[in-house]
Amino acid sequence: VQLQASGGGLVQPGGSLTLSCAASGTIISINAMTWYRQGPGKQRELVASITSTYSTNYAESVKGRFTISRDNTKNTVYLQMSSLKPEDTAVYYCAGRSGLYSSSSSTYDYWGQGTLVTVSS
Repeated sequence: VQLQASGGGLVQPGGSLTLSCAASGTIISINAMTWYRQGPGKQRELVASITSTYSTNYAESVKGRFTISRDNTKNTVYLQMSSLKPEDTAVYYCAGRSGLYSSSSSTYDYWGQGTLVTVSS
């Protein structure tokens, strides 16, 4: 399975953006789908995850502002971002893991290429 992230761009503070992660194959067998991000000069961090049972997990910094969802019929995972802040500026990566949920990026089997989100006025 190959993952393709898209939807990044330049947005003003307070604005909204929706990222998509499209899989080349079915994601039904992929339990955990996760968005990570890496800001300039920062380490990669988990943003949001969703499992095959639609259980979700969010970083504290994005709770209430970001929503992760998955559409198994379209083999796509989405990240709806609102009330964006300059500190949300980062390259966003989607990743998939077939096994039990894990927050550790090193355990993920599939990775998208990343899409850049820039929040600036």
